[in-house]
Amino acid sequence: MSTVTRRAVIDLGTNTFHLLIADVSATGGISEIYRERIFVKLAAEGIATIGKAPFARGIKALRHFRIVLDEHDVPEVNAIGTAALRTAANGKEFIREAAEKSGINIQLIDGDQEAQYITLGVLNAIPAAEDRVLIMDIGGGSTEFIIADERQVYWRRSFPLGVSVLMTGFHFSDPISGGEVSALENHLKTSLTPLREALATYPTTHLVGAAGTFDVLAERLQDTAAPRHTTSHQLNIAGFGPLYERIVGATLAERLALPDVPEERADMIVVAMILLRFVSRLAGIDRITVSDYAMKEGILLARPQDAK
Repeated sequence: MSTVTRRAVIDLGTNTFHLLIADVSATGGISEIYRERIFVKLAAEGIATIGKAPFARGIKALRHFRIVLDEHDVPEVNAIGTAALRTAANGKEFIREAAEKSGINIQLIDGDQEAQYITLGVLNAIPAAEDRVLIMDIGGGSTEFIIADERQVYWRRSFPLGVSVLMTGFHFSDPISGGEVSALENHLKTSLTPLREALATYPTTHLVGAAGTFDVLAERLQDTAAPRHTTSHQLNIAGFGPLYERIVGATLAERLALPDVPEERADMIVVAMILLRFVSRLAGIDRITVSDYAMKEGILLARPQDAK
């Protein structure tokens, strides 16, 4: 008889704080008990320093999570800080105040550790990856890329190319101008040189996306003819181009009116789509899978050696 442990993971992302409470079996099964996300947008006033209002929103979210954790009698909580808390000058101050006001102790991890957890979560969510896949997790402050199959990880890297960073640096017009798109693509061309080199060594045309923008794509572009899977979804890749044009060519008001585009993502989804198109062209992607698991599930599944 397997032992089941109730655990919780809080992912303190640059845009969103996620709480996942689950029962985890000794054999690695995850039974979700509770899930919630709160859009705090820590970088709304810049990623170099967390502004007063985003700081307060973040602490308020954690105090709420504390209440939920107590209601569900969770003995083990992993609260993980990523790009924004790594970058912000007052990130440590936020961590101290979070502990004082919510009793939640935050652990900062670097981009490589983040990519390791994402890899573990994604590979446990999709059908066995017999061939290499390119895993992509678009965050607010960073984007992680991993090239892997079910046997090994060939390459991984975190880039400071999150949607908050890209929107602040390149999206000024409404809708975004052609010049801004070109400037962003030129920036990506330079910044993602290591990814281009890795793909030359370990080519793959299968992209696996985790969380955020990919959840929006899963709602709009799910391939209903593909075999059903419990924790991943195939996309109809032919629909990406028209959806890209519709989103990137729209004003903010028009994006807010689009079905399945959450209000909280409507501002940043433009740069996310540009990033996704750039990467798809770079790798020659002909297949996209969306994983229901990402970093949070990877943390739940991790053994001590997986976090090294």
